[in-house]
This record gives sequence, C-alpha cells and structure tokens, in this order.
Amino acid sequence: MNRICYEPIGLLYTPFREPSGAPIQPCGAGDALGRAELRPELAPALEGLDGFSHVILIYHCHRAAAFKLMVKPFLDQNEHGLFATRAPARPNPMGLSVVELVAVEGNVLRLRGVDMLDQSPLMDIKPYVPQFDAPPGEVRTGWLADKAQDAPTKKADERFS
Repeated sequence: MNRICYEPIGLLYTPFREPSGAPIQPCGAGDALGRAELRPELAPALEGLDGFSHVILIYHCHRAAAFKLMVKPFLDQNEHGLFATRAPARPNPMGLSVVELVAVEGNVLRLRGVDMLDQSPLMDIKPYVPQFDAPPGEVRTGWLADKAQDAPTKKADERFS
C-alpha cells in the first residue's frame, strides 16, 4: 500500500489542554467554546459555510497514545476490538466531531460543543447535513446500545493519555 501524506488546513483551539478530564464526545462538551483557525489562504473556501448550523470536523488526535488492537472503551468494562470503538489511539489517529458553527470570521470558525484537545491539527471541514449524514431506517449501535446515553457525563481518563 502506498503512503498517504496530508497537511493540516489549520488548528483547533479549545479549553481542553490535557486529555484527562476532557469531554469524550461532543455530547459531553456542553457549551464549550472553541475556534478553528485555517491557514489564511484557505479563507475563500469557507464561503457559504455560514448558512449551516453544524459542521463535521476531521482532525488529528495529536496527543493520542499508541494504539492497541483491543481496548476497554470509556462506556464499558469489557474489551472490544479497536474498530468497534471511537478510541482516539488508532493506527491513523483521526478524530471526527459534529459541532455547532457559531460564526465565520475571515479564516476563523467560532464553534460550540467542542470536545477535541487544544491545538489539534485540523484536517478537513464538511457541512453537517442530516439528510446525508443520518442514515434512514433502523440504526444498530452494537455493544453501545444500552450505554450511549451515559456519554454526556463521562470525561477522559488515563486511557486517553
């Protein structure tokens, strides 16, 4: 397989400077404010984004630990395969969060509901569109089926460092 190299389009700034104690998913971030600062030459690419209420941020989990094939996720005491979890320590440590877009100011996005660590490299932005992003019909959530509702109350612990 060929190597793939990407360059960050900017940085994410959030109140969460350390993994321990940070929210684990956007649903646990509440009204936490943050911003995405894009490279200035990319500002024109934000044209029209201000019409969307939410954006999908794809970012590099720059403080993630080395990955393991089996992990004990934050909502369970049993181990699961890494790809059956959303643990940040992955072969390619990419994070994905849907957050509220408060404002677009030049090359800066003002955001609410951020859960990523401060200065996470931003790789991409996509507008959130429920008709595209929420699959129709029944959705199965595997081992999380009776646990996902607890996510807003959980914070990162030593597994995230």
